[in-house]
This record gives sequence, C-alpha cells and structure tokens, in this order.
Amino acid sequence: MSEKNREGKRAARERLAAEREKQKSAEKRRRTLIVGATVVCVLGLAAVIGVVAANSGGDGDSDTASGPVSAPQGATGSDKLAIPVGEDAAKSTLTVWEDFRCPACKSVEDSYRTTLHELTDSGKLKIEYHLVTLIDGNMGGSGSLRAGNAAACAQDAGKFRDYHDVLYENQPEETDDAFSKNSKLIELAGKVDGLTTDTFKSCVNDGSHDSWVQQNYKKFQDDKLSGTPTMILNGKTLDLNALTPEKLKQQVEAADK
Repeated sequence: MSEKNREGKRAARERLAAEREKQKSAEKRRRTLIVGATVVCVLGLAAVIGVVAANSGGDGDSDTASGPVSAPQGATGSDKLAIPVGEDAAKSTLTVWEDFRCPACKSVEDSYRTTLHELTDSGKLKIEYHLVTLIDGNMGGSGSLRAGNAAACAQDAGKFRDYHDVLYENQPEETDDAFSKNSKLIELAGKVDGLTTDTFKSCVNDGSHDSWVQQNYKKFQDDKLSGTPTMILNGKTLDLNALTPEKLKQQVEAADK
C-alpha cells in the first residue's frame, strides 16, 4: 500500500472518530438540557403546593376550577380532560401532561416532535394531551392558563396540533409571561392556516375553556404527578432522562406488531 493510500485511510478514520464524538457531545447536551429544565418545572410544582397549602381553609385559590367546565370539542376520557391526537384504533396511547410555559416541555417537544408526528400520522400512536398551569403558580402570571385556553380553542377549530407546535416554537423565557396576553396568542394563531377566525378570537378573549384547564391542573395535583412534562406510555410513566426518540419509536412499533 502506498504512503498516500495509508494517509488517506488514516484521515478517513480520524474524520469518522471526530464525527462520532460530535454526535455523543450533542446527545449529552440534549439530555443535560432536558434534565436541567425538568428540575425547574418540578421545583415549580413544590412552590405551587406550598401556595395551595397556605391557602387551604380559605375561599379557594386561582388554580382550583370553579363553575361549569367547558371541554373543547372532541375531548376524551370519562372526565373529558384530554385532547386526542391520532387515531382511536392505535395500539399505543401516550398521555402527556404539559405546560406551555414549561422549558422542559419545550425541550422534549423540540426533541420528539418529528417522531411523535410520524407515529401519530402512521396510525401507530394516539396522544392524549393534558394542559396544566404549573408555571403560573411558580413564577406568577397567567400565561400557562391563557395559552392552555387558546390551545383548547384551537381544538374547537380542529387545529390543535398545529397551534400546539406553534406555541412551543415561540415559547418565551420562563420569567416572561408573554402568553398572558390574548393578543399575543391570537397573533401566533396567524401562523396556522385558517385559525384566526372571529370564533377563535372570541373563545380566546372570553376564556371559554379556562375552567377546563384549571380542572386539568386539579387532576394533576390529585394524581400527585411529580412535574411537567410527564409522559405515560400504555400506562407506564417514561423516564425522560433515559429515553430517546428512537427508543420511544421502538416501543411503539413493538406494541403495534
């Protein structure tokens, strides 16, 4: 073998090794981001529980549902608290508890969005979304509630998934309660074809599904869930720090066989 060929092969091996290290580093950064963000949202839960405990025995608090609960169209479950995405006949069901202000939720959405779309579009997975107000209680404000209501209004229009993705793609910093402004939520709806109708605007401005979002958060507390996001596949809570999109895909496809 000529010296030139040996040099070429050595260079190729070095490039391959460098690419593998790059991929490992990227995966490590992704998992670190999810772990760190999840801690923030779990701490948020502790803060909210403290506030609820301090207010017990009084006239109630803003996170407790009051009045009639108006579920969005197509909501499922015995309590009508879940927004479904995917086919009812899918053999796997992924239950997701999330908060549109939660940075960990955004991290998971950014990492898993393509895989979740692929699995639901292929009929292998049904997702049931529960929208809660964890960060409102921790950071103050009402962005979690307002965004949850707007997403439920989008469900009424048959455009939940697209608007759901837009909200996460445009999530403000956790300390910025930008989603508390209905005008901002309506502006973002303009990114979804056909969503910004008078009906949608009225639903957002009137808070038509506020009590439904609040009832979701009450169930979140009653079920003693540890934080957002919480993802439960076929009855089993997933460890998001050990999970990858590929592993989730493998589990769903195995159940589909």
